[in-house]
Amino acid sequence: MALQPSLRPLIIAGSAHAPHTLDIFLDYVCPFSAKMALAIESVLVPLCADGGKYGDKVKVIFRPQVQPWHASSTFVHEAGLAVARVAPQQFWPFALALFKQQGEYFDIPTSTITPLEVRTKLTKLAESVIGSSLANDFKDLLELKGSPNGGNAVTDDLKYTIKFSRQNSIHVSPTVLWDGLVANEVSSSWGEKEWNEFLATKVAI
Repeated sequence: MALQPSLRPLIIAGSAHAPHTLDIFLDYVCPFSAKMALAIESVLVPLCADGGKYGDKVKVIFRPQVQPWHASSTFVHEAGLAVARVAPQQFWPFALALFKQQGEYFDIPTSTITPLEVRTKLTKLAESVIGSSLANDFKDLLELKGSPNGGNAVTDDLKYTIKFSRQNSIHVSPTVLWDGLVANEVSSSWGEKEWNEFLATKVAI
């Protein structure tokens, strides 16, 4: 499905020109999303990478899925989008790092700290992935500027991802679309066998 140019780093595997599209909607603070992210990294990325079995046939797009019932969901997704801006090649490695530490951003752990403290923690995590030379650029993108309610430098990207989900009636994570249609059969419990069978059935070109 469509992806605005500034979010091209969200294509985590496959060619941008691949005829088939696997859109995977994930929330960094959802345990089921974290489980699926591990399967994506171990199975889908190798299969759809350059030189992989489906490298020229399937592209995999990470679709940020903000779930507002988790108070920190907005903050963690802002962080992912900021990394996509300052270090595009490190978007997926950062996403994996964030999934591994997602417990630190769950409801209770973040209930006793301020939004600025949450962003400080995310900056430290980002620095461990993108390096200290880009950490200040990352931090700057998350800084609230302008009018009192004007958001930050990645607010427009965040709005785009939320509008995209709402337009396509995506309500929870993980949700998977195959060529624009919801693939209800896909489960966060899937491993190599299930993903291989799914792709073997779906890939027509």
